[in-house]
This record gives sequence, structure tokens and C-alpha cells, in this order.
Amino acid sequence: MIYKIRIILDAKEDIFRDIEIEADNSMEEFHNAIAQSFGFLGNEMASFYTCDNDWKQDEEIALFDMSESGSDVRLMNETFLEDVLTEKTPKLIYVYDFLNMWTFFVELADIVEEEAGRSYPNILFSFGELPEFPPERKFEAENPNMDIDDSFERYDDLDFDENWN
Repeated sequence: MIYKIRIILDAKEDIFRDIEIEADNSMEEFHNAIAQSFGFLGNEMASFYTCDNDWKQDEEIALFDMSESGSDVRLMNETFLEDVLTEKTPKLIYVYDFLNMWTFFVELADIVEEEAGRSYPNILFSFGELPEFPPERKFEAENPNMDIDDSFERYDDLDFDENWN
């Protein structure tokens, strides 16, 4: 089976790629296809994240296990596209280059039969150019009414013991 997938950069401008890829490819092969389709060298850390229909991030599927003691992290080279991306769970989040946090929304658009003579992965459509720098992220504070600078003026209210060390 062939998956038709749209990968959209999380940016104000429309920048996306439509890719066909074999459902039995590993997530690492899918990572390589995405990186190449957007013009990345593919030499940075990356992860996929499962998510719900509202794009709420869940389980990580990492390129490498960076933990010091073997963890339960799923790895891209051991995980297959068809086991993660299905009609019931058609969305993923993809993050490339953890220093710059290029973030993409991945969505399964269709599942079709393989076409004889066509090689996969295949870029069906490319729209928009990747900017020189990743889109800037604006994170909201947990309490938007709290002024960060104000919190340091109230240092005496933090109840630390005088000789805490």
C-alpha cells in the first residue's frame, strides 16, 4: 500500500510537501524523505510524535535513543509507518533539528495501491520555500497574568530558610 501524506511547516505562510511513500517503510525512511523534500541535509536530531485529532502531542518516536540507561523510547528504525499512521490515527508531529525546532504537521491524506514503474518515496507536490530561519515560537506563560519581573520583587515571600544549603 502507498500512503499519500501532506507535511506542513508550522508557519504563517503556506509551506508544505505532498509525498507518496510505501506504508511498510520505517519511520527513519520517512524522516529521510521529509528532510530531503524540504532541502535539509538530514544530519540533525529529529523525532516524530503521535498526537490526537487536535494535534495534542503524545508518544515520541526518536531518531536515536539519547538516554544513558536504555529507555522505552520507540526508535524510527524499529517502527514502521503503517504501525503509527493509520486511518484512525492520521496525524503526527515531526520536529527536525532540536536547536532550531523546525516543526511540521503530518497528515495521512489517502491510501492507494502501488503504481507499477513508479519509485517511492515520491514528491507529488511542493508548495512554498523553506525560510532561512525557522518560524519564531511564542510560548504563553502558565499564568498569563503573572509578570515575570514582578516575581523577583517578591523574593522574600518564597519562604526559603536562611541557611538552605
